[in-house]
Amino acid sequence: MTSNKTGKIMLIGLGPGSQDYLTARARAAIAEADTVIGYATYIRLVKDLLDGKEIVKKAMTEELDRAIEAYERARMGKKVALVSSGDAGVYGMAGPTFEVLFQAGWTPDSDVEVEIIPGASALNTCAALVGAPLTHDFCAISLSDLLTPWPTIARRLDAVAYADFVVALYNPKSGRRTRQIEEAQRIFLQHRNPQTPVAIVKSAYRPKQRIEFTTLEKMGEADIGMLTTVLIGNSNTFVKHGLMVTPRGYANKYAVEGGNSAARAGEKAGHSLSSGLNGWLTAIHASAKTAAELADEYRLPESYIAAVLSEPLDLDEEVSDDVTE
Repeated sequence: MTSNKTGKIMLIGLGPGSQDYLTARARAAIAEADTVIGYATYIRLVKDLLDGKEIVKKAMTEELDRAIEAYERARMGKKVALVSSGDAGVYGMAGPTFEVLFQAGWTPDSDVEVEIIPGASALNTCAALVGAPLTHDFCAISLSDLLTPWPTIARRLDAVAYADFVVALYNPKSGRRTRQIEEAQRIFLQHRNPQTPVAIVKSAYRPKQRIEFTTLEKMGEADIGMLTTVLIGNSNTFVKHGLMVTPRGYANKYAVEGGNSAARAGEKAGHSLSSGLNGWLTAIHASAKTAAELADEYRLPESYIAAVLSEPLDLDEEVSDDVTE
């Protein structure tokens, strides 16, 4: 089948920076490109792959200019590689590029093809260097207030700190932005133990890589900059033998001590915890406590508790789904 596309934009995630962790598709896309556009630092990460390419370097704050440049050249029939470190869709160039494209009237049926080529984000690569901190629920928050109001960032920090997520902080500090990481620490200390483990990873998989383990209380003393990702553990995260680990929760169900993997009393392999949804619904319906008291006990909205209590107790049939993820 013959394509009617005349140009192409390839949004390429370069991963952490080392070519050992550049995907085969990313490498092939760069080889395919006529033009490579990106922030100067990102261009340097793949300089050995750019012979014969037209190179367009842009400054850190010129994301929209990069996207506009890529679209204009693709409309001329060029194959354009628009590169980001990490993953192009995680604080990368995919978002601003689609904003520019949609504003220009582009659709997927237009004569410019767009391909997103994923790469490992800082969240993944930094976690791999320090152990297994993301084995349970986690989220990422950027501390950059260049485009996001600080109250919005602060509310997100407060919500995830309260909810006990493992958190990866992107863009924690720069030459001009130095207080944001201090405020993040202040917010987390409202909800977390000061001894909560924290990993500071700078320039992951690059020549100046540096890893530091600390605690939430002492996080402000660490060497943190724009090339740093900060990983804050949850209430169960621990550091042992130089490795940061967040348990998945197997100890809640299985007696894992001494190599034993039998289910604990009251638990059943392949089924929800006794304190899972069915067990919890049964417990609160049987409770003599008010919705307000239950809301305070479980740190959940009273309106949610009241709505659940107002409905007949209708439990899902348990089906084994014990899958290792």
